[in-house]
Amino acid sequence: MNESLTMENGRAVLRMERRLRHAPEKVWRAVTEPAQLGRWFPFQVTELDLQVGGKVTFDDGHGTVLDGVVAELDPPKVFAFVQYAPAAMPRESDTLLRFELRPEGGGCLLTFTHVFHDRPAAASYASGWEVCLNAMESVLAGEPVQWPEGGFPHLHQAYVEAFALAEGSAERDGEGWRVRFERQLTEPVEKVWARLGGATATAGAPAPDGFGGTGAVTALRPPAVLEYARAGGRVRWELSRGTGHGARLVLTETGLTDPAPALAAWRDRIEALAREMLP
Repeated sequence: MNESLTMENGRAVLRMERRLRHAPEKVWRAVTEPAQLGRWFPFQVTELDLQVGGKVTFDDGHGTVLDGVVAELDPPKVFAFVQYAPAAMPRESDTLLRFELRPEGGGCLLTFTHVFHDRPAAASYASGWEVCLNAMESVLAGEPVQWPEGGFPHLHQAYVEAFALAEGSAERDGEGWRVRFERQLTEPVEKVWARLGGATATAGAPAPDGFGGTGAVTALRPPAVLEYARAGGRVRWELSRGTGHGARLVLTETGLTDPAPALAAWRDRIEALAREMLP
C-alpha cells in the first residue's frame, strides 16, 4: 500500500495504490458492478447508471442515502464519480472518488483517489479505505470478507502520524497570537468529555486537569464546550460529532506573546488524549 495526502486547489487529495494480481477487466467488474461493489464499498449500491452523467446512489443502511453522478468513464481503465455531501456532514463538500487501473505484469496497478474538503478527516477516510480495499481483494480472490471488529483506531492513529494531522496552526490575533488545533478522534463526544474530566467541571471553578489548565471556567456547555482563562487569554475546548462516530476536537488558545511553546504543549496533550483512548 502506497498512500499520500496533498493539498491541491484548496482541497485535500488522498491517493492510495495497490498492486493486484488480477487482470484490469476483473478488477473493473469489482469496481463497477453493483453486486460486487456493494460487497466491499462502505455502503450498499442501490443505483448505478454506468455512463458519464449517470446517477449513483448509495444507502448506508441507517437512514442515510448518498447520491452522486458518474464524472469519468473509460472501461476498463478509469471510473470516477462525484458524491454529494449529505446534510449529516456539514464540514464536507461534494467529494470525488476515482479508480484508475493500469496493466502491470499479469495483474494491474489500482490507483484510488479521494478528493475532499475536510482535511482533518483524512485519517478517518484513509483508514476506512484501507479496510475497504482489503475487502475488495478478498472479493477478487473469492474469499469471505472479514471486517475488523471494534473499528480500526490504531490504523487511524497511524494515518494521523503519516499525514502530520496532529500539528496546530498559529496566527496573529490583535497584538498577540492565537493557536488552533483541529483533530478527528476515534471515540464519541461523550466518551472524550468523560476522559477529560468534564463531569467535574463547574463554571467559575478551576478547569479540570484533563483540560490542561487551572484557570477559572468562563464558559461551560457539556459535553461540547469548556473555556477557561489563562495568562491574559482564553483556552477553549470544543467537541462535536466528526467523521463517522468519533468526536471532532477544536482547541484554541488566545493571548499568546509567543505561539511556539503553546503549539508544542497542546500537540503533546492532544496526542496523549488520543492515545489514552486507544483500546
